[in-house]
Amino acid sequence: MNILFRVDSSVEIGTGHVMRCLALAKMLKDAGCTVTFVMRVCPGDLCDYVESQGFSVFRMFHGAHFSQEIDAQLTIEMIQQCNEHIDWCIVDHYQLDQRWEEQVKKYVGKMMVIDDLANRPHDCHLLLDQNYYKNMKRRYDGLVPKNCRLFLGPKYIILRSEFYEAKKSVKIRGGHVQRMLIFFGGSDPTNETEKVLQALRDLHFTHVKVDVVVGNANPKRSQIQEMCLEMNINYHCQINYIAELMAQADLSFGAGGVTMWERCFLGLPSIVTIVAENQRKSTEDAAEYGAIWNLGWHGDVKVSDYADILNRAILSPDKLTYMSEKALELIDNKEEYTVHPVVQAILEG
Repeated sequence: MNILFRVDSSVEIGTGHVMRCLALAKMLKDAGCTVTFVMRVCPGDLCDYVESQGFSVFRMFHGAHFSQEIDAQLTIEMIQQCNEHIDWCIVDHYQLDQRWEEQVKKYVGKMMVIDDLANRPHDCHLLLDQNYYKNMKRRYDGLVPKNCRLFLGPKYIILRSEFYEAKKSVKIRGGHVQRMLIFFGGSDPTNETEKVLQALRDLHFTHVKVDVVVGNANPKRSQIQEMCLEMNINYHCQINYIAELMAQADLSFGAGGVTMWERCFLGLPSIVTIVAENQRKSTEDAAEYGAIWNLGWHGDVKVSDYADILNRAILSPDKLTYMSEKALELIDNKEEYTVHPVVQAILEG
């Protein structure tokens, strides 16, 4: 079976879309599928990284303005360059909707969409939204065909194998902070990492072991590395062991989006800053559930706010333990399966 992913990453949009597609791509590859990516070339893209993970990448060059029509035509041209029939096209892209899908659908067997906005119509056979929302069961009413198979909610979360391995040893946190993780995604476009580090420096916070993770797409990574060196903090760049660091940590600072669910999956209490509008609703709903601590919109969060919330967290072990319990409860993955349900649905056609 031949699978084509259409997904992008950049400094502006971050790396989360590509990373969750890579996790699904590896599952499909393990199941015997041939997987190819179509990705735009832009500042902070992960084209080279996806290739380093063993997948072919067709590079797409857009003009100054993004156009669904042009994107569809370029994608079709790349499909036609493939010597094999494409059985499934999997698209994970906020700028693409039914108009794009109707065009590309003519050249592939079936269409799958990965989404979490539920703000536009889709023409697809299967849709995955792995996020938690209070009204998640009805969010796509009227937005997808009646025969579209829906996989909704955190129980269908797509994770890399390292997370399932780390999950085996995860326990509910005791609430005492001895190790802390700072990770605001691969690009951290609002530079929250540096703000948290400044808060730690202002607090003279030296009695807790701290790990800072950035991606190659982070334009401030050199400055952050220098700060970590000065403050005797562990610095990690573009790593493949983030799950291990999450499992070891007692508290985390991070953004909403994909990494928020990864932290919940491992029961890691986290202070979350909303760094993009598409993260707002799911972050607010997860906070209302009790699984995270929502600090709010990044533009309203100052260095002093990070210092204040850290002090409050240190003095609130019971709250951190409760948060760990609720995070694990939210990502209720008690079901053991050999093949992920979404992968099984794709293989069944």
